[in-house]
Amino acid sequence: MILIFQRLLLLRVILAACLVCGSFTVTPVLAQAPAAPAQLEQAGKSIETASQRLNSLEGQIEGRSNNDAALTEIKAQIDSIVRDLLKISVDLRPRFNEVKSRLTELGEPPAEGEPAEAPEITDERNRLNAERLQINALTGQAEDLSIRGTTLSNSVTEIRRQLFAAELFKHTDISADVFAEASGTFVQEADRFGRVVSSWYSFVWKFKRAALGAAVTLSLVLALALAFSEYRLFGNLIRRSRTRDNPSYMSRLSVAFWSTILPTLALGVFLISSYFFLDVFNVLRADIAPIVQALFGFVGLVVFVSLLATAVLAPREPDWRLVRLSNKGARDLNFAVLMMAVINGLDYVVGSATEALSSPIVLTVVKSLISSVLVGLIIFIVSFLRPVTDASGDPALRGRPWPRTLAISFRLVGLGLILAALTGYVGFARFMATQIVVTGAVLVTVYLGILSGKAISAPNRFGETLVGRRLGQRFALSPVALDQTGLAAGLLIYAFAIAIGLPLILFSWGFSPRDLQLLAYQAFTEISIGSIRISLVGIFGGILLFVLGLLATRWFQKWLDGSVMARSHVDGGVRNSVRTAVGYLGTALAGLIGISAAGIDLSSLALVAGALSLGIGFGLQNIVSNFVSGLILLAERPFKVGDWVATGTTEGFVRRISVRATEIETFQRQSIIVPNSELINASVGNWTHRNRLARIDVVVGAGYDSDPRKVMELLQQAALEQEGVLLTPEPFVIFLGFGASSLDFQVCLFVPDILDSLAVKNGVRISILEKFRAEGIEIPYQKHDVNLFVREVVQTELGRATGAKLPDGDHGQLQDRPEADTVTRD
Repeated sequence: MILIFQRLLLLRVILAACLVCGSFTVTPVLAQAPAAPAQLEQAGKSIETASQRLNSLEGQIEGRSNNDAALTEIKAQIDSIVRDLLKISVDLRPRFNEVKSRLTELGEPPAEGEPAEAPEITDERNRLNAERLQINALTGQAEDLSIRGTTLSNSVTEIRRQLFAAELFKHTDISADVFAEASGTFVQEADRFGRVVSSWYSFVWKFKRAALGAAVTLSLVLALALAFSEYRLFGNLIRRSRTRDNPSYMSRLSVAFWSTILPTLALGVFLISSYFFLDVFNVLRADIAPIVQALFGFVGLVVFVSLLATAVLAPREPDWRLVRLSNKGARDLNFAVLMMAVINGLDYVVGSATEALSSPIVLTVVKSLISSVLVGLIIFIVSFLRPVTDASGDPALRGRPWPRTLAISFRLVGLGLILAALTGYVGFARFMATQIVVTGAVLVTVYLGILSGKAISAPNRFGETLVGRRLGQRFALSPVALDQTGLAAGLLIYAFAIAIGLPLILFSWGFSPRDLQLLAYQAFTEISIGSIRISLVGIFGGILLFVLGLLATRWFQKWLDGSVMARSHVDGGVRNSVRTAVGYLGTALAGLIGISAAGIDLSSLALVAGALSLGIGFGLQNIVSNFVSGLILLAERPFKVGDWVATGTTEGFVRRISVRATEIETFQRQSIIVPNSELINASVGNWTHRNRLARIDVVVGAGYDSDPRKVMELLQQAALEQEGVLLTPEPFVIFLGFGASSLDFQVCLFVPDILDSLAVKNGVRISILEKFRAEGIEIPYQKHDVNLFVREVVQTELGRATGAKLPDGDHGQLQDRPEADTVTRD
């Protein structure tokens, strides 16, 4: 009895487990090995560390609210903490989904009155519920801290913005006492600066001579290697041929852009590497390093502006000049631009020196005032120049003044800088003067790059360049391939110009290298659009994997077709089908891999596909049919926008092709919306599919008394004399046949553009009419024979009316002969 009771109890436990798990299994449900607690413990420690770091950084903000560099570093650390917290939430999400899925499998606990479940299942559910609560708590803490960090980062940004505005619009009293104090202080600081530089030089010459030589040598080697590579690869892009007269606009643009960028890059590499090696070899002291850095920046700025001005203005080579300036005007403007660059550069060097030596603030104010006033005076003087080329176009003649609007703008800008500096807004004046020189030079360079890329990517222009000709000869490229290569080269030039110009502009506007680093990181890793996060690195990686997948698919197709099926003597049709199927399969797999690598959730695509299938089942067949038909039209391109098509009762020009319908504009300017499925399932005529060449026919009739040969000769002359008719193929005339009232002829002629057919037809018809009239050839009217059958009733009425006696006979037939009177009506 006891044994039976034990077996019944065991059976009850098994049945309860089966009801809960949904499967008849006798294997007991055991708790999984708790691999997650270690992850949860690590997440908790990371959250606690992040909280302590945020507290520390929040305390540092108040003490460093006047230090922009320190605030920049604090913001970078806060943003790094926020990213780490978001990563914790992302890392915990898979484990949370696993716990949730496992709890769903276990089901709810048995209600009161239901059979009890196994203790192992209860323990498992309790453990999973506790773990889910812990994950929720950690995720909530991480999200709260990330929100707090984001708020703190935004507050730092606002503090920096206010600090920048305060420095920019800070007002300083300008008086004679300020200049007197500055002059006295300048002598002292100049003497102090000389002693600092002399002591540093003596120290370097005695103890760091080898390090200094090594740093300069390594920098020169790097710069010369880069310069040699540039001139070896791109020497033809920056070389101006003095024997070449009237170079093309594209050549002038290309030479101007690359002759500015390539030497500047080589010099930049030399200056940056020199500073880097000097710092690594401990040649620079803390008080000398900012001065050397400013001096290198001065050299780079002056050389860059000088190269740019020479490239654009070409004061000694008018044939290569990009703007319509006289020779004297180009030289004057080149000197003015160079002087503004030198003044701004010296202002930057002196400012760095005073800051490094902790000089009185009055020196900074006065030197910024002087530089701003000088730049304003130069701009004001430039407005009175006469640099515009003479009306004859000869640059050697005396030029004309600026256009009135441009001259007034120059004067207003120059006077504005002078007044801002003299009224005490020295920081604002200096900032605007710097932007005029630096930002203006960078913008001009970027604009040259964009114009150069646009010119190179223009249709059929890349093949005319030296690089295009060499590529075409080297790789035997077709004109189409060269044109596509030019388009790619233009896009690369766009990207190169923007990648060079944008950081320089941001630097000139007060952004620090740390700011640019954060911006670049965010741009490539986490672009947020609402709740969607896009990673450019992931997208580029997905595209790269997709391209590699396509290449692998093409290789596999070629190998399968040429090495396997060809040797197996497989039928050609089967080989083509297999090759096509492999291509489609490989492309689909490459697309899936690329999408997954780009970070796009495929589950959302599955949801869309499921919803679409459900919609098709409920009556979206027509919409889907039009959608698929639109994709076919866009891929196959049986017609394109601008083509003249005829379908059914609709004829006109294609104005728009969408995935659902196609818009056709008739000759009456009526827009007809045609579903794409009708264009796929019906015959469509396209007058301009391959080209616009077309044959038009003009039908004309001549009288029966005309000479057919003479008529055909006149028709041939009328076609040949008409403007817009092609001579090859030559027009010809067909004698169609004998009409009811005329000899019928057809003039067949060809036009290069079917859209001109109406004008050509009108001209040919007028010419035919004039020639027929001159030769006396009649174009007859159409004639009809009308037979009148007069019956007995009609004749009886006629007899009563006239009193005449009708003859005897068959009254059902006509009594007069002939039986019918023939009337000819024209």
